[in-house]
Amino acid sequence: MDQAEKLRNEVRSRKNFFNKVIAVTSGKGGVGKTNIAINLAVCFRKMGKRVIIFDADFGLANVEIMFGQVPKYDLSDLLYKGMRIKDIITEGPMGIGFISGGSGILSLNNISADQLDKIVLGLEELNDLCDILIVDTGAGVSDNVIRVALSSSEILIVTTPEPSSLTDAYSLVKALVMDPKFAKFETNLRIVVNKVRSDREAKAVFNKMQSVSLKFLDTRLKYQGMIPYDTALDRAVKGQKVVSLEEPSSKSARAISYLAESLIDGDESIVKENNISRFFRLISGKK
Repeated sequence: MDQAEKLRNEVRSRKNFFNKVIAVTSGKGGVGKTNIAINLAVCFRKMGKRVIIFDADFGLANVEIMFGQVPKYDLSDLLYKGMRIKDIITEGPMGIGFISGGSGILSLNNISADQLDKIVLGLEELNDLCDILIVDTGAGVSDNVIRVALSSSEILIVTTPEPSSLTDAYSLVKALVMDPKFAKFETNLRIVVNKVRSDREAKAVFNKMQSVSLKFLDTRLKYQGMIPYDTALDRAVKGQKVVSLEEPSSKSARAISYLAESLIDGDESIVKENNISRFFRLISGKK
């Protein structure tokens, strides 16, 4: 038995973890996924939670850009220089930690299964460092995106009212549901509709997705909320700022705050092991 297998067995045998893992994902880029992930982190931090963002958009990291920071270390230091994951955490605003997926590093665009295992072997260290781990996945339906997303019981799928965004969001739902690792009764597929004019418009978008998902995938989605179109959010993004810090009373910041509260207070009765231990176990491909 190698050391990696021993570590996996140890993690599977430990039941005293209560950390929450939320994967934020999308069917296509440009829908505000990373922006929502970062603002959620700020809102959770305001609630007194210890938060770490794991930027799993390997080689195309955007969290550091939104925070306006240049991290000293990233995942390449873990994979190629032997550093531990706790040593590559960068401290962002309000003490929010983030792990950079690396930016412009071509080798990180094609992480192998073995390298992904090495990353998540290190993630077990985060149990003692955070209450909430937010996983900002890449966009689309690549194997790594699906594998990372399915490792969380809470999957937040971001879409917009645009037809192409809706189509890609459904394609993502289909890819998740059809994957052998999908645990239907242990996984919450939560939909957030971004860039809408009203809650009514957002719910109409969700209802379209729900109808198709029930009909063709026999899968029920959860409407988690909406983020309205807001010029304050546009200003923050263009200035590499976080709207929940810069303009907390804006429409978008208030909506994200409500979203964060709903994720904390939501019904988790079907989630048996919604924590970093589960993330570690499933992303490593172990039962």
